[in-house]
Amino acid sequence: MSEMPTRRAMLGAGIALAGAAGTAGAAGLASRAAASPAHPSPLRAPSPARAADQYVTPDGPEVLDAEAERGAGPVRKVSLTAAASRFDLGGGLSVPTWAYGDHLPGQAIRATAGDTLELALANHLPQATTLHWHGLALRNDMDGAPGLTQQPIAAGADFTYRFAVTHPGTYWIHPHSGVQIDRGLYAPLIVDDPKEPLAYDKEWIVVLDDWLDGVDGSTPDAVLGELSKGRGSGHDAAAHKARRRAAGEDPPSRLLADADSDLLGGHAGDVGYPHYLVNGRRAADPSVFEARPGDRIRLRVINAGGDTAFRLALGGHRMTVTHTDGFPVRHTGTDTLLLAMGERYDVLVTAGDGVFPLTALAEGKKASALAVLKTGSGATPPATVRPKELDGELVTADRLTPDASVALAEREPDRTVRMTLTGSMDAYDWAFDRKPYDPAVRQPVRAGERVRLVFSNRTAMWHPIHLHGHTFALAGSALGARKDTAAVLPGGSLTVDLDADNPGLWMLHCHNVYHAESGMMTVLGYLR
Repeated sequence: MSEMPTRRAMLGAGIALAGAAGTAGAAGLASRAAASPAHPSPLRAPSPARAADQYVTPDGPEVLDAEAERGAGPVRKVSLTAAASRFDLGGGLSVPTWAYGDHLPGQAIRATAGDTLELALANHLPQATTLHWHGLALRNDMDGAPGLTQQPIAAGADFTYRFAVTHPGTYWIHPHSGVQIDRGLYAPLIVDDPKEPLAYDKEWIVVLDDWLDGVDGSTPDAVLGELSKGRGSGHDAAAHKARRRAAGEDPPSRLLADADSDLLGGHAGDVGYPHYLVNGRRAADPSVFEARPGDRIRLRVINAGGDTAFRLALGGHRMTVTHTDGFPVRHTGTDTLLLAMGERYDVLVTAGDGVFPLTALAEGKKASALAVLKTGSGATPPATVRPKELDGELVTADRLTPDASVALAEREPDRTVRMTLTGSMDAYDWAFDRKPYDPAVRQPVRAGERVRLVFSNRTAMWHPIHLHGHTFALAGSALGARKDTAAVLPGGSLTVDLDADNPGLWMLHCHNVYHAESGMMTVLGYLR
């Protein structure tokens, strides 16, 4: 694994099903970094990030000024170690993997909006890594994009991240190096609101994941190797699997030939995962959340998967959506949600009396994950349970209205940036405008501009697009929900508006880890 971003120095996303195709579906050192509040970045960005003098640099004066404007609140200190580990996924299945500490997912990191977060990351992995703060608008040199905003943290080294945390919400952390995210290296990041407007009795953090690492010798790197040989999907995947079986090759092929979803516009994913998890547990031995009948529960749902969209429902309950990607929306009822990789939703439910399945259907992959809400007596639902709510009303992000406190004001764009999503599943040559990721190539913007991004998908695959360091508004007849990730369906387009208010070099990429690592990444660069 290269210490530079092979082609995927980035990650993060959500599935705002705006811009649907015609008839398709409903609607991140050699030594310890001693960070100081005044200048917490001990490393200069590598030369590719400084190649063009006309762009703001990740640790430049514009970035420092923006951080000073955010202020320095109480310091919340956290220590984290990335290391090899082993976990029981339930039902007696134990797998080797890499993780943050001895929990899967990693223990939630909490801060309060207005705090300064200081996290010391010790890299005990056999290769370099970084840490990305998915969804946060933070100082650029702390974003964790290797080869762009920081040098990779070498094996055996430490690095301290320190930055102001300004906006409450549900976020998460993960590496931005190669396909490390498709191991156990992820954890929730919750930024509490000091003036929390929601009233609820309990909080349930729900992390969804697709899992193959350590199962029968599988690794994400091996899967990427298979995909990169031009055997991404379709009939080639089926033939490739047959050849591997005949040759007795090990580990088994994880290529997926028959994943289809109308909601995703056709082909749902490239990778056939042997297991799907909720909070680190398989459906055969699910995690259990206990509450009392009548409790008002806030669910913070995060899709940490690598290649899987999840359709989520709580049996016997209707959900009220309150936030998407950390930002509040006008409260909206729904039976089910669809989450792409990197996306988050907050919902409220009023708990019934009994035992209820929280089912996460691996969209288009003929499998599901399960957790259980227990408020009374009753049997644990079977692993294959499919609550009727999964087929009920589905509210997608394009149907949500932003809360007035976060709505982006209507304004004509000062700049429009158009990008075409290109590539094929057979060649596995995913890119923007047929140009694989190059950190020296940027999409230029200038601070203070209202920027419109227009994505046109000319591929036969859906792509969840994630922007670092910003949120955008889904653009339609009126500006919609604030997001940091949205999906573009096959043959479809997506238009979003954002305020260029956080100077630096920011990754923009598909949050399918295998698409990103294959080349579907670019950089939004602020001009000096």
